[in-house]
Amino acid sequence: MTPEQKLNNIRTIIAKAKRFDLAFAVLGILSLMLGVLVFAALFGQMFIDGAPRFTLDFFSSFPSRRAENAGILSAWVGSILVMLVTAMAAVPLGVAAGVYLEEYAPKNLLTDIIEINVTNLAGVPSIVYGLLALGVFVYQFGFGQSILSAGLTLALLILPVVIVATREAIRAIPGYVREGAYACGATQWQTVRDHIVPYSMPGILTGVIIGLARAIGETAPIITIGALTFIAFLPPTPIQETFPFMNMDWLTAPFTVMPIQMFNWTSRPEAEFQHNAAAAGFILVLMTLSMNALAIYVRYRLRKNIKW
Repeated sequence: MTPEQKLNNIRTIIAKAKRFDLAFAVLGILSLMLGVLVFAALFGQMFIDGAPRFTLDFFSSFPSRRAENAGILSAWVGSILVMLVTAMAAVPLGVAAGVYLEEYAPKNLLTDIIEINVTNLAGVPSIVYGLLALGVFVYQFGFGQSILSAGLTLALLILPVVIVATREAIRAIPGYVREGAYACGATQWQTVRDHIVPYSMPGILTGVIIGLARAIGETAPIITIGALTFIAFLPPTPIQETFPFMNMDWLTAPFTVMPIQMFNWTSRPEAEFQHNAAAAGFILVLMTLSMNALAIYVRYRLRKNIKW
């Protein structure tokens, strides 16, 4: 084969590879657009169906047997309080577990088993966590069908996500950061506290908020532990005027959340309740998108301040 023929063969191979890359890029764009269009269509349909209910009364009214008088006050307040408990339970424990597994845990069979189980727990159906919480939190610990039980249930649900996100964020830290800290005489704890955790915080917070965005839309584990489908009162306020200024009675109060309120309305045959469910669904999606937008903003701000 002459040099010219070899050159032509190389050009043919390169041209074929470029055509394959172009076809793959087009396929990827079409797949992305298909998913975006489906989401936009569903989102737009919810907005159209629920537009008549986007009023101040809808946010400030309790559920009612009359669709025109029904609101989501108890549902969105309950969702916020449950998410507060979930974050307070899952974030410190998940981040601490991720840091330990990545920085302190010895590399042995026991650690490997723990890592495998943590990864597998991220794919366990949510109803399993609901059954576990029903036996442990509701009956064994006596928390009852309360906000505390719901928050701890969802904390268990997103705990593997937080742990995995923390470990992946720590792994992304270049090795010379640790080496430089150790060379300056820092201990392992000082290295983790002053360098590893701050530098990995964008990835950790992204995983945390994505986990919370998943938890806010969960229904099966909340129904399993006995959340109410109709509630016409609010939990006690967490803040009070007298000392000690904190009221913990809200943790043991009955509750409902946005997905359960939507489930209740969609089970009604009247068309007006379907409009209420569409409006509540639109608001729930907005809450989820807001949490993801917050994750993106926090990640951008923290990465902007990091100087390697």
